[in-house]
Amino acid sequence: MRIANRMKLARESGTARIARITAEQEALGVTILKLNIGEPDFNTPEFIADAARRAIKEGKTRYTDVAGTPELRRAAAEKFQTENNICCSPDQVIIGTGAKQLIFNALMSTLQEGDEVVVATPSWVSYPDITTIAGAKPVIVNCGVETGFKITAPQLCKAISERTRWVILNSPCNPTGAVYSDLELQELAETLREFPKAAVMCDDIYEKIIFDGAKFSTMAQVAPDLTPRILTVNGVSKSHAMTGWRIGYATGPRELISAMIKLQGQSTTSASSISQFATLAALTETEKSKRFIGDCVVAYQRRRDYLINELSKIHGLACVVPQGAFYAFVSCRELCGSTTNRNERIENDLDFCEYLLRDFRVSTVPGTEFGGPGFIRLSFAVADEILAEACISIENAVAALQ
Repeated sequence: MRIANRMKLARESGTARIARITAEQEALGVTILKLNIGEPDFNTPEFIADAARRAIKEGKTRYTDVAGTPELRRAAAEKFQTENNICCSPDQVIIGTGAKQLIFNALMSTLQEGDEVVVATPSWVSYPDITTIAGAKPVIVNCGVETGFKITAPQLCKAISERTRWVILNSPCNPTGAVYSDLELQELAETLREFPKAAVMCDDIYEKIIFDGAKFSTMAQVAPDLTPRILTVNGVSKSHAMTGWRIGYATGPRELISAMIKLQGQSTTSASSISQFATLAALTETEKSKRFIGDCVVAYQRRRDYLINELSKIHGLACVVPQGAFYAFVSCRELCGSTTNRNERIENDLDFCEYLLRDFRVSTVPGTEFGGPGFIRLSFAVADEILAEACISIENAVAALQ
């Protein structure tokens, strides 16, 4: 069967590939210490599960409106208004099968051949590939340790052009944990004002997972004049340990939301009705949500501090302390050129990840997959004992290199 040329340009998701290889190892009976998985290790809160069970008992198991149930769209609009100071109404909200679908919908609804999308790397693996599938060109801006893995206004000024249709911002960031401050967003907004055709996509899926008392901000909040060209994407996957429920929500200008709804109507139609009623509880039972998220963040910060402390003792590894999300983005550049006890050379981060997985049972993700070669991503959304064992294995792995 002939496959469309556009699919030849798209890669297999790097994180999905590592997960697949890890699963293959486990199928052979190998116990893997999985620091590759980008999801909470906590169970979905019971009050949310209860809401889903009630929905089933009450027969709320049929199709909903393509854009989501009216109740959930109202709740999401209220969340955006009260928590993010984004003025929006329910008809400016769309509910999708995860935040990823909404990002896909937005790019597919707006991009044409010749258009460009500015992506600051290291970034989530799917931004450039969805852009490519949509027929546009990802313009990659490499953001290193010196800028805290964040795009600066001068960098944006060099990358943006009249062909730019989107600038994608992810804060807190997967894979680096970087968080944009009010001032940094304001500086980016100054550049964006000079390019009125460029829209801004804010992927805020890790909004609630932020450390050290830092303040979360999103572009529509600090630059409300740009709101007519901002899409703010969020969801419950990371905050409420609901990755498998597949619910995301977004707000933006009506014409964009309408186009995204039209596209969704020709693809998945509505998201799961049961998942939507579960998400309604997550957004409306705010005190229960705050307690759950607060407990999770305390655990994540404890694990982050432990992981960073242990990695700092290992010669050849270096890591910037992440401000949010639940990932450590660790430099392994000093280890490139080393040789394993099998006399195999570690040329890059991909080799190092394979070495950790094959010889020391630790599954991580190569930074190359995120546009950050020379780094690996480790998730600390795992049980404390798994994290401790993994740190020992990584230390032993590095010590065995020559």
